[in-house]
Amino acid sequence: MESRKLQIRDLTLRDGQQSLFATRLKQEEIDKLLPYYENAGFYIMEVWGGAVPDSVMRYLDESPWNRLRTISKAMKGKSLLSALSRGRNLFGYVPYPDSVLEGFYKEAIANGLNVMRIFDALNDIDNVKESIRLINQLGGIADGAVCYTVDPKEEHTDTTVKKGFFGRLFGKKDEIVEPKKIFTDEYFVEKAKQMEDLGAKIITLKDMAGLVNPSRAASIISKLKSTLKVPVDFHTHCTPGYGLASSLMAIIHGVDILDTNIWWFGGGSAAPALELIYVFANKLGIEVEVNMEAVGRIRKELRTVREELHAFDLVKNFPKEFDPLTDTLPAEIDALFDKAIEAAKADNEAELLDACHAIEDYFGFPKPNLLVKEAEVPGGMYSNMVAQLKALQAEDLLDDAMRLIPKVRRDAGLVPLVTPTSQIVGSQAVSVALDRKKGNPDYSNPSNQFISLVKGEYGHTPVAVDPEFRAKITGSPEEKAYDVSKYKKPENPVLPEYGGVKLAANDEEYLLLELLPSVANGFLKRRRAEEWEAANAAKKAEEAAANAAAEAEKADDEPITGEVVTAQILPGTVIEVNVKPGDKVNKGDVLLVYEAMKMENNVEAGHDATVKRVFVKPGDIFAPEAVLVEFE
Repeated sequence: MESRKLQIRDLTLRDGQQSLFATRLKQEEIDKLLPYYENAGFYIMEVWGGAVPDSVMRYLDESPWNRLRTISKAMKGKSLLSALSRGRNLFGYVPYPDSVLEGFYKEAIANGLNVMRIFDALNDIDNVKESIRLINQLGGIADGAVCYTVDPKEEHTDTTVKKGFFGRLFGKKDEIVEPKKIFTDEYFVEKAKQMEDLGAKIITLKDMAGLVNPSRAASIISKLKSTLKVPVDFHTHCTPGYGLASSLMAIIHGVDILDTNIWWFGGGSAAPALELIYVFANKLGIEVEVNMEAVGRIRKELRTVREELHAFDLVKNFPKEFDPLTDTLPAEIDALFDKAIEAAKADNEAELLDACHAIEDYFGFPKPNLLVKEAEVPGGMYSNMVAQLKALQAEDLLDDAMRLIPKVRRDAGLVPLVTPTSQIVGSQAVSVALDRKKGNPDYSNPSNQFISLVKGEYGHTPVAVDPEFRAKITGSPEEKAYDVSKYKKPENPVLPEYGGVKLAANDEEYLLLELLPSVANGFLKRRRAEEWEAANAAKKAEEAAANAAAEAEKADDEPITGEVVTAQILPGTVIEVNVKPGDKVNKGDVLLVYEAMKMENNVEAGHDATVKRVFVKPGDIFAPEAVLVEFE
């Protein structure tokens, strides 16, 4: 019987560096890795999308398109290249018309992209269906990502409702009615099935905050596998401590593709390390379809790359060196892998997590972030809230703001917490906490983004927004979608300071202006400035050469009438010239120095004289008897 195989999507060059090193991986560092990646055998490599297009322009002054082209050329089609986009929003925050989507996807595929992972922050199928259609039509592979989230925790407050009439009459104080659960296994499976029906060729359970606990991973992956015909991918992070254990559960329950990072870019707020997954798979008799020897060569180079990213390293402490092909694990650590597998098969989540945490602790990976685990919010959302409160000098309100997140989520339609909704909800929770501190009504200061979310401009929320609440926030109880007909294409101005060229020189540059206008504007101006300076430098050099040639021609035309100094019998190369026309020289003064037969020689004035013309300059090679200097 043929062994089961597990395909790997490597996230190292995109999500890995974004999660751990603020997307600061330079092209020159990627170039060092690509020769080893070529034969690593990854099914898919995620190399683009997410924060990459913005960050490489903003922080590294590099072209996103050049990054994609360079990687594609180096891989020679041996691994599929993938990117991440937010459906109708692509990399921005505004829904784009179909013409922009088509132009962008067409350019991306032409530059080497194979797989586009498409998600929507609201899991609104209407926001992804056109992207799925276009990617397939243009020859790409549409990967439909369902965003995982959880129902917010309930607090025992005066707003909770006791069960029924007799419950209200006789019930205990802590007996409450739990609101209907929205984010059930069936919710995610139904979203996945809708994407498959639209033409998605891969379905990903995308757990951007790492909140899928192992038991939930087992149940959702099992149901996806029994419902779908297309391959199922699992994407998670290790932030709250579930990542490794949930990935093991996903493998056991039949996932086809698993997202991982190579050792030095794994764990912590990133996806699990491939090397640990490889150990688990071996013990399960599952073949990981990757050339681990090539991965070892990447891992060796990647350590140096991480050292170069020290300033942006969120963890600083490196895990222990480990090569699963050559290193023998201590017996007690090897036993932990077996214990984790046994616990996973028995659905003993507590023992599974204990074993996986002990494995990660042995290797020196970061410990679980308990705050993120308890709050059930993405780590980036939490850090944004802290930064906002610090800027307002109101750090004491952090706990209040965190407690308000469930309320704000429910009021806004129970939105999943993923970019950009996580930032919108987090910021509004901070604002409501400030309202309460000042004695103002809740939502006294809704942000423009929160107004747009409640209005319906981001799409349909998982639960309908209360019309009264929508009227309070937006001025109207009616849901209103974003009107893409109002979309205005950005200007592509002429730059007179750079010779009258346009800011965006071609279609791919104009797409950057459409998607990331503020960042692309500065980036493209720097490109035009460089081109202008280079062109001017070349022009000046041409003019100087032409002037020199004219002078030489003029000098050649003028007959020599004065006394001359000529070269000796040997040919030579002028090293330095010490005189110019009009100079008065004395007998013995050095007129110039030349090199012949590896020896330096001086040419001296034979008597006092005035220089009329000099026929050579440093670097000139002259023949024997050539005229070097003419005196008046």
